[in-house]
Amino acid sequence: MFRATELKDSKEYRDFLAACPLATLQQSFSWADFQGHVPGRDKSFALAVRDESEKLVLTALVNKISLPLGRAYYYIQRGPLFANNLKDHEQAARVLFSALQQRAKKDKAIFLRIETPFQGSEKDLHPIFEFYKAHGFRKAHAHFFPEHTLMIDLTKSETEILAQMKQKGRYNIRLAEKKGVEIIESKQLSDVEHFYNLLRETLRRDKFSGHNVKFYRDMLEVLGKQNLCSLFMAKYEDRILAANLVTFFKDTVTYYYGASSNQDRNLMAPYLLQWKTIQLAKQRGYKYYDFLGIAPEGASKHPWLGVTEFKLKFGGARVSYLPAQEFVYHKVAYFFLIALKKLRNLF
Repeated sequence: MFRATELKDSKEYRDFLAACPLATLQQSFSWADFQGHVPGRDKSFALAVRDESEKLVLTALVNKISLPLGRAYYYIQRGPLFANNLKDHEQAARVLFSALQQRAKKDKAIFLRIETPFQGSEKDLHPIFEFYKAHGFRKAHAHFFPEHTLMIDLTKSETEILAQMKQKGRYNIRLAEKKGVEIIESKQLSDVEHFYNLLRETLRRDKFSGHNVKFYRDMLEVLGKQNLCSLFMAKYEDRILAANLVTFFKDTVTYYYGASSNQDRNLMAPYLLQWKTIQLAKQRGYKYYDFLGIAPEGASKHPWLGVTEFKLKFGGARVSYLPAQEFVYHKVAYFFLIALKKLRNLF
């Protein structure tokens, strides 16, 4: 009744993404092109499951991530994508998982990691968790994408969006405007240097890790050519005080990476930078502004508490995703890999 096939970038696939409410940039071939520039990430491939009429019912864009000794693992970001609800396509999902397991033998893949696009409360997500558990998945030992985010509804008026912000957020926006902070949008690759210099300050200040400058340059170059990414910068006099890399896909604008200077923090440039980007997204007809990642609600100890406090000043609604899931193809190699990671973290 169902069969799995490899899927190339095509109008059929792009139409499928356009019609799927849960489709994100990470399941597009544009994102796959960018990921192909990242060291250790092999060329992505897409699998589709078709019904007896050859209609697409399920798709998955898969990143192959290299591991030592010629090994690898599969990674599906915000997928697989179902044409209808998951319950209607359990058999199609089994066909997909079986096809991936067969391919994993050739690619020497140790495991498959899935970070699903399903959103909701713990109660809402429980049936989906049970579905993956019944098919042999376990909660992932690590994940790349945040499990919680903050979304602003851009269909509301600017007055309504401002009203749902915290008072301190509105105050800081007005302060930056009054001080004369200017916001610039750019796709110039040379401007990535401004972003990266600020990012190094931010990473040291907040004790986060990041990528090298080539990663961010490739992101702007590859996605920017298709109007899927821009760099926004906050400028005061002749100095860049803050910069954000932002993506655009379907009805959503996503604040992907942000950086700010240790200098002139009293000018509140990051607040005006966010607000002007939100305004621009609304003016261009987008429906949602995604802050990408925040700490879980009620968390008292979390590395993202500081950035979460900043993001919450803009209001919005919390959104939660199902935690990443993994299916193990080679148990011995999988647990050996986890042990090595623990030792690395320990020392």
